[in-house]
Amino acid sequence: MILTRRAFTAALSLTGLGLLAGFSPLHLIDGAMAQSASDVAKPQSLPDMALGPATSPVTITEYASMTCGHCANFNETVFPKIKSEYIDSGKIRYVFREFPLDIKAAAGSMLARCIAKDDAPKFFAVIDLLFRQQNDWVVKNTTETLTRIGKQAGLTQAQVEDCLKDQALLDKIAADQKFAADVLKVQSTPTFFINGEMLKGEQSFEEFAKRINSMLKS
Repeated sequence: MILTRRAFTAALSLTGLGLLAGFSPLHLIDGAMAQSASDVAKPQSLPDMALGPATSPVTITEYASMTCGHCANFNETVFPKIKSEYIDSGKIRYVFREFPLDIKAAAGSMLARCIAKDDAPKFFAVIDLLFRQQNDWVVKNTTETLTRIGKQAGLTQAQVEDCLKDQALLDKIAADQKFAADVLKVQSTPTFFINGEMLKGEQSFEEFAKRINSMLKS
């Protein structure tokens, strides 16, 4: 579901996210896979949050929504194995990009960016926390729970409020999502690109290992 600005704004009062800025209109377009690996490789409006050396021969790029249950399950069960086996050893680079499917996902993404600033390891720690507490902040009072998480990470009440009202940040997230939809043909979450090759949906560690090892050998 891609929300128009009008629908996004109208929904704010229903979800406890009255502070959140307006969401730009986006449209998913059906089509072929990514035009090229270079289209995936270059960040657009926001700087990439990545773990692992930029010189690694294999780069995995994940597009995820913070309210996506499959994304949360992947984060809990598969990503730690990828990190231990391939990221921590410097064999691959792992990039996380936002693809919010609803207003709460957009709020979570904004909070993660505000907390982490340019600190990629801190960003990954925050999204891990958000995924693991997904039921709390998605199902219950979103603003209250996100505020608590923000305060735990060192933000003040005012800083959390400012973050959720940051129209420039939201516009960048929306622009990057639009690029992913229009150019890379991302239509759902999670969607992965391994050296530009699209892999849709939640996958097993074994599937990732097979593809990564093949690319490392070549």
